[in-house]
Amino acid sequence: MSFDIIKLLPDSVANQIAAGEVIQRPASVVKELMENALDAGATQIDLIVKDSGKTMITVIDNGHGMSETDARLCFERHATSKIKKAEDLFSIRTMGFRGEALASIAAVAQVELMTRRKEDELGTKILIEGSQVKEQLPKPMSVGTNFTVKNLFFNIPARRNFLKSNEVEMRHITDEFYRVSMMNPQVAFTLTNNEKEIYHLPKGNLKQRIVGLYGKDYDKKILPVQQETETATINGFIVKPEFLRKTRGEQYFFVNKRFIKHSYLHHAIENAYQELIPKDCYPGYFIDIDIDPKEIDINIHPTKTEVNFQDVKLVYAILHSAVRKAIGQNNLAPMLDFDVTPDLGIDFGEMSRMDRPVIEPKIDFNPSFNPFKTQGQTRQSSGNWRIMYEDSNDTVSSNINKISNIDDVNISTVVENKNLYIQLQQTYIITTVKSGLLVVDQHLAHMRILYEKYLKEMENCVEASQQELFPQHITLNPNDVSLLKEIMPDLEKIGFRIQQMNNSTFLINGTPADSKNNDAVALLEKILDMYKTNLVDLKLDKKLNLARSLASQLAIKSGQTLNPVEMQDLIDRLFGCAVAEVSPDGKKIYTILNVNELKTRLN
Repeated sequence: MSFDIIKLLPDSVANQIAAGEVIQRPASVVKELMENALDAGATQIDLIVKDSGKTMITVIDNGHGMSETDARLCFERHATSKIKKAEDLFSIRTMGFRGEALASIAAVAQVELMTRRKEDELGTKILIEGSQVKEQLPKPMSVGTNFTVKNLFFNIPARRNFLKSNEVEMRHITDEFYRVSMMNPQVAFTLTNNEKEIYHLPKGNLKQRIVGLYGKDYDKKILPVQQETETATINGFIVKPEFLRKTRGEQYFFVNKRFIKHSYLHHAIENAYQELIPKDCYPGYFIDIDIDPKEIDINIHPTKTEVNFQDVKLVYAILHSAVRKAIGQNNLAPMLDFDVTPDLGIDFGEMSRMDRPVIEPKIDFNPSFNPFKTQGQTRQSSGNWRIMYEDSNDTVSSNINKISNIDDVNISTVVENKNLYIQLQQTYIITTVKSGLLVVDQHLAHMRILYEKYLKEMENCVEASQQELFPQHITLNPNDVSLLKEIMPDLEKIGFRIQQMNNSTFLINGTPADSKNNDAVALLEKILDMYKTNLVDLKLDKKLNLARSLASQLAIKSGQTLNPVEMQDLIDRLFGCAVAEVSPDGKKIYTILNVNELKTRLN
């Protein structure tokens, strides 16, 4: 006797599964509700959160509102006003269209919706919890929609436990607020967290919106970008090369005002900045690509941040041209003028203006010249290399130095306690061990040493700091301000001395003793950037993340020359570490070339 095993899932379970793709954290709710408010034609959108969205998220707009029937129907899966047939997917200019968001939110939270259209005398209030409608009744209210989401993931404790600290979740919410508000300057926005207003953005133009989000300094830091073609229109701003930061900060792509991520188009902007910025700096940009929806496919990911272009190479070329044009118009790109005379405006005196015939140079040729003949003595056999050193009293060290001028090889040596230390290509340290040759990557070795050192200092509150002769100011966006305040106690334990001056500016009075001649502002920017990357990609513990970020920035780099004493000290400290084999990011620090392997290779 057989039984059927395939069954249809209940709607509540199906909605929870869909919510796992669409609603990952409070910021996902913020994104969906704010985008719906824009689609409703709102000119004022207020975002209010408590406990970084874990307790409550409210989005209030003055848009068109919904009828009583629409208010109830909007919580059904795949209920949408944006598309009616499959072909409509290729002509979408609205932010949302799948009809999954509200059903997903209602499946994992307690939701209150109040909405009213202009033509209705009363609005509609609906309470829904875990996909179950608890209450529906008329409600007097102004035109628009108030959407409140409480206790996100209240019915899925495992998902709620995976949420990060309030500071981390608030940064994600702020990111979404930036992405939605930036390319919609015709709409006024506010953001309030725990009854404290963080942003108040009035209506204006794009430049005013960028300044409102990033601070008054950006009024002088950005250049307009504009290019119109039959295929696409490029509008936005780029950051002037002299103001670029050493962290990946202000990089925003939008397609038809929808935020996207696209590494290929990012390369177009990087390439346009070529030769204008140092290798360790990153271009900043706020670019919107307006293109016929038929030329793109945005229905390839639940969050709609990934886009396929039909002709991405053409879009690349248009974008690259637009950025180069903006740079050139502001006299920032190096220009070559082939119409001027090659004298460069330099006067070399009267002799340079005399008409003199050109005389061929005379070259003396001595067929008996022997370049190997020195001090009246000729080496008798170039094949016997030992003869070259017969008359020398130099030590082994100096002899090795004589052959250190080989291309791409920099060698420093010392013979001390019978150990030979060689630096190869200013990257690897080579020394002898019983079984053969030890080869150590100097950067990875120092990174491991500093990593364990900083972990101990954070644990034991050891304070080793060097004071800045001239304290430096650093200005951060609200997201980075929140991040810095979160990790500041641990930064102080490892030597930083940072004082907050106002809402966005900090004074750096001291840095870790290991930082030596590093620029304090650039160092802190890089640490924040790497910390954010590790937080998102690796989800590291706060102290491990900070120790790893700082060690990576302050460790000896490839290309740095070390003297023999420094090489020996580095290796001694490496093998005093708890884990000497691998760096904090999992890379192998050293290898041993044993004698038998060398014999095999040489035979």
